[in-house]
Amino acid sequence: MKPITIVTGASSGIGRELARLAAREGGAILLVGRNQKALDELAAELNGLAVAHAFAVDLAEHDAGERIDAKLSEIGGYCDILVNCAGFGVFGPAAETSAERHLELIDVNIRALTELTLRFLPGMIARRRGGVLNVASITGYVPGPNMSTYFASKAYVRSFTAALAAETAGTGVTVTCLAPGVARTAFFARSAGSQTYMVKLAPRADAQETAEAGWRGFRAGKRLVIPRFINRVIAGGAIVLPPAVVLRIASLLLRSRRKAL
Repeated sequence: MKPITIVTGASSGIGRELARLAAREGGAILLVGRNQKALDELAAELNGLAVAHAFAVDLAEHDAGERIDAKLSEIGGYCDILVNCAGFGVFGPAAETSAERHLELIDVNIRALTELTLRFLPGMIARRRGGVLNVASITGYVPGPNMSTYFASKAYVRSFTAALAAETAGTGVTVTCLAPGVARTAFFARSAGSQTYMVKLAPRADAQETAEAGWRGFRAGKRLVIPRFINRVIAGGAIVLPPAVVLRIASLLLRSRRKAL
């Protein structure tokens, strides 16, 4: 059985860049996402550096964890490093948007991340090696009117990862939370969230820069990585400012600019 790095959300954005960084270390990597074509293209690119396998699966489906585990067995490996980067957002007042879509978000951003972590973490601890890199966001530090379930899901990821990092201290396993700000990816382009003041005004980093900071921090054994000083200032402000002030600012930033015109 060979050690394998699993990267979810590898089809694009930060997940794709994290997969590229993992591949530079050699070994084997399992690329997980919904877009088979994008995964195949990335696997072909990475195969000169590592043995890359592409596996298309929808993490919203409740058997996704079992299918990923079966794929690992098929290629003769075990999960040595797990990178949970898959996720998406829903924009609009919760009462006016699809409940089904919000529940699908929870399935991907929270349930699948939790299931995969709990599925593979015990083996890492038993082997006293490996680790988990969970991708959250600085949005996890504030409530998000008009993106309520997305912001809440990132708060969950941040809290869950911090707790696991404490639980696994001294085991040889690294558990890290990467909490970036707004990055130049297709994430917001997929929803009306691209029309918010937050996306317009927030300082942006590119996906490669964000991934490099996260991977470097993970390999250094850090529990939390917030790339860029400005993002650390924003997260710190969200902690020290009165909750009512934070909520008011978030409400203004998450208004649609189209409606304001």
